[in-house]
Amino acid sequence: MPDVAFINGTFVPLAEAKVSIEDRGFQFGDGVYEVIRTYRGRPFALEGHLARLHRSATALDLALPYSNAEWTDYVREGIKRASYPEAKIYIQVTRGVAPRDHAYSAETTPTVVMTVREFHPLDRSLQAAGVEAMTIEDIRWGRCDIKSVNLLANVLARQQVRQAQVFEAILIKEGLVTEGAVSNVMVVQRGTVVTAPEGPRILSGVTRATVLNLARSEGLPVQERFVSQADLYHADEVFLTGTTVEVLAVVRIDGKIIGGGRPGPIVQRLAACFTSRVSSPLALA
Repeated sequence: MPDVAFINGTFVPLAEAKVSIEDRGFQFGDGVYEVIRTYRGRPFALEGHLARLHRSATALDLALPYSNAEWTDYVREGIKRASYPEAKIYIQVTRGVAPRDHAYSAETTPTVVMTVREFHPLDRSLQAAGVEAMTIEDIRWGRCDIKSVNLLANVLARQQVRQAQVFEAILIKEGLVTEGAVSNVMVVQRGTVVTAPEGPRILSGVTRATVLNLARSEGLPVQERFVSQADLYHADEVFLTGTTVEVLAVVRIDGKIIGGGRPGPIVQRLAACFTSRVSSPLALA
């Protein structure tokens, strides 16, 4: 089955996809993106992803060229063409092609790229056992709420993760937990689910929102506030949320055992709720 690409309204095989070297996304990282996954061939939370794409683009004064209905049609067509049992859809919109200059013209036409590739979910053994993480300094810019294609700090963080042979980097800013390099972070303190509040320090994750809603529907107290690095180590449970990780327990951080050293009851409960949620046809576009 071929990986599929979409460029400015046209579907092509991924191997044939090309963009200009003068595209501002290539020159400056001047663009936004989204990553969406499918369940049983249908995209999950597409409306939420498109809403965030719009928010990110608006924050950069970048006009999206398609309506939500058009985006939805293109995503569905890409999934159909790729025909993978499970797929990961990457959407990127840059400010477009222009002579190199930091300032931009409102007349520049955005470049839209979408790829559809096969997605391999995490091994269930990781969910059963939990994963290890490390903390590193959060050196990202001041607008982490914008899902920008400029990801240099995340690249460096994930390289440290690879070298340390752990699963994720938990980012620390001024002694406080912000989020993971490619995920949101939640902790459980005395039965309460706690996660960093929405704002410029974190990306407001689509899966994050789903999990918080599930927690509330389960009658679990939820607090959106920062926790300290020390609180992280002493939490009853720590877990990650994200499009590709879903709901995943962290059982060791910086070599320190979290809780009982295995996925706790609340993360197991929320993971089961999430699985049930994505199994519902009503949750899929």
